[in-house]
Order: sequence, then C-alpha cells, then structure tokens
Amino acid sequence: MAFPIKTCVKCGEEFELKPDKPGFANRCPDCSEPEDARTGDERNLDAGDSEMNAERRRAIRNLLYRKDS
Repeated sequence: MAFPIKTCVKCGEEFELKPDKPGFANRCPDCSEPEDARTGDERNLDAGDSEMNAERRRAIRNLLYRKDS
C-alpha cells in the first residue's frame, strides 16, 4: 500500500505521509524538526538572551511599581 504524497507548506517539497512519524501532517520531516534540535552555538546565544530578558523584566517592574514620595 502506497503512502499519500503531500507537499510541504513550509518548503514546497513533496514527501510521503507515513503513519507513526513525529511532526505535522502538512510539513516534511526536515521542516518538522523540533526546536530543541538546534546546535550548541544557538543554545549559548539563547542563554545570554535570557539573562538580558531577566534584567529587562526587572527594570520594567521597577519602573511600574516604584513609589514616588
């Protein structure tokens, strides 16, 4: 039995839609990769971003909730 041929909505490539495979039914396996499959360099950059985001949140919280005497 042949599997249905689908066209990926992200890259336009044709692929076979096989049962019990992770991912979306309208995306090819390459485009369905989870975000956690990124390289180590990308994860290290995100770690720096989280520190900056924490500082940004702290500054905004201080501006919103400071008490003017």
